[in-house]
Amino acid sequence: MTRIPTLRQLARDILSCLPVLLGFLTIHSALAAAYIVPSASMEPTLRIGDQIGVIVPSYGLSTANLPFGTFLKPSSGTDSRLFGRLPHRGDVVVFRAPANLHQTWIKRVIGLPGDTVALVHGRVILNGTVLPWKDMGPTREESRKNVWRAAERYEETLPGNIHHDILKMSQDGELDNVAPFTIPANHLFVMGDNRDNSADSRVSVADGGVGLLPVWNLQGQARAVLWSWRDIGRTALVL
Repeated sequence: MTRIPTLRQLARDILSCLPVLLGFLTIHSALAAAYIVPSASMEPTLRIGDQIGVIVPSYGLSTANLPFGTFLKPSSGTDSRLFGRLPHRGDVVVFRAPANLHQTWIKRVIGLPGDTVALVHGRVILNGTVLPWKDMGPTREESRKNVWRAAERYEETLPGNIHHDILKMSQDGELDNVAPFTIPANHLFVMGDNRDNSADSRVSVADGGVGLLPVWNLQGQARAVLWSWRDIGRTALVL
């Protein structure tokens, strides 16, 4: 005859499993994670629906990596990371969105603390040098799912000969001109590769953008497209 467990027994069984569950969450938070790209802001590098693999400890670990990290953000202007290091320019990073710490966003690092950044007619000027562009020809931008617009594809080169492709639809949009400024300590300047459709460091947190990204918000580095339901050929694409 099958015995029906009492409420006390069920509670005891659940409590006995807690260390295992907490261990799983800790390993997940400390080593790797997977995210699904929800928007077009990183086209052409990432597309809507791509599932990406993220190496969490790439920049060290902070409370931002914990499931309940929204409640543990340090005071403004500080960074508390275990084994912390800064990203490289060109890294594709995932982070807690400054405007809503419950959301995870993804952008590319363009500027590091101490760098001077400006934009003129859409061209990034980093430490007084215009980042080179190579015109790769016309293409399309999926502004939202199954809605397409004509765009131009360029290859942009960062210091260190780091190449990545970007999309542009105009040269004088509302985000194409930014006065020079210096990135403060413990902050990053990040941009989407889809330059005319990205609420990134060019947009203030008050207006729904990233603003200058605090290093604490980093959750890891995106390294590959694990799977793409809409384009199987992108599966295992290294970023």
